[in-house]
Amino acid sequence: MRVWQIPSFGIDSLELVERPTPLPGPGEALVKIQAVSLNYRDLMMVKGTYNPKLRLPRIPCSDGAGEVSAIGEGVSEWKPGDRVCGSFFQNWLDGPPTHAKVKGALGGDIDGTLAEYLLLKEAGLVRIPDHLSFEEAATLPCAAVTAWNALNATNLNPNSTVLIQGTGGVSIFALQFARLKGLRVLGISSSDAKLQRACSLGLDKGLDYGETSEWDRWVTEQTNGEGVDLVVEVGGVGTLPRSLRAVKMGGMIAQIGVLSGSPAEPIPIPMILHKQVRIQGIYVGSRHHFEKMNQAIAAAKLRPVFESRPWTEAREAFREMESATHFGKLVLKVS
Repeated sequence: MRVWQIPSFGIDSLELVERPTPLPGPGEALVKIQAVSLNYRDLMMVKGTYNPKLRLPRIPCSDGAGEVSAIGEGVSEWKPGDRVCGSFFQNWLDGPPTHAKVKGALGGDIDGTLAEYLLLKEAGLVRIPDHLSFEEAATLPCAAVTAWNALNATNLNPNSTVLIQGTGGVSIFALQFARLKGLRVLGISSSDAKLQRACSLGLDKGLDYGETSEWDRWVTEQTNGEGVDLVVEVGGVGTLPRSLRAVKMGGMIAQIGVLSGSPAEPIPIPMILHKQVRIQGIYVGSRHHFEKMNQAIAAAKLRPVFESRPWTEAREAFREMESATHFGKLVLKVS
């Protein structure tokens, strides 16, 4: 089989090589990968900024969709031809996270999905909603589950307002899930064209923060001085101070991303205390979360938003992610 692997850090170092196609052992299933989607984590992994001590060579990427090609002895949940995704955390099946459960993340602790075939444990697979293509399904395991858990980490009623940052995979999924719940959604982006696309998906109002860096003031104005109930925070330390000013008293910040660099200002700890803000770290989720999300996606016939390339253009796709010119998810179609 052909795989993309990281022999040394850097996008230009990615290489397409041949490896033996594995055979499923007891309790295992072999999946023929049809599509792979990229996350910012994958880019950091390739560049060596996520884990400089990553054992190389490593097959990158956590997200992929395909069909079961063969099963090992004792496998009862799957049969050849079943359409599946791999779960991000192969050991986190249900319940709260533990150190043991968050070991075995695809594309990090173990080889990932950027390969023609993927061998996983029976319990490490999740069934794809029938209405989705392989390319659409490949967007789900990381970004969609993360957004799903961010929206379900606090009690939001139909009068609640959510703020999304940018128009990448997590933010667009958060917009789609928020609209399923009937929530009001505000968004910020550096591109007015991207905001227009987001509005076509249900964004209520957007701000091009290239015109004003004080987007927290805009958010406050849009909420009658109250602030939003939930911030889907993908920026990190560089945006957290403004997120704290944009969230309402007693609201929540779902801390997800690390896109921004050093903070432009110190984290205002007194504001966290005064506003009684809850900051909740969101790191994808369990297989159970994935399955519950898929039930909602299937019921609503929700369709992920993505842009597609041939998987032979993996290096170009990672450069596109690095430049942040994409909208929604970037998908590589395996052929």
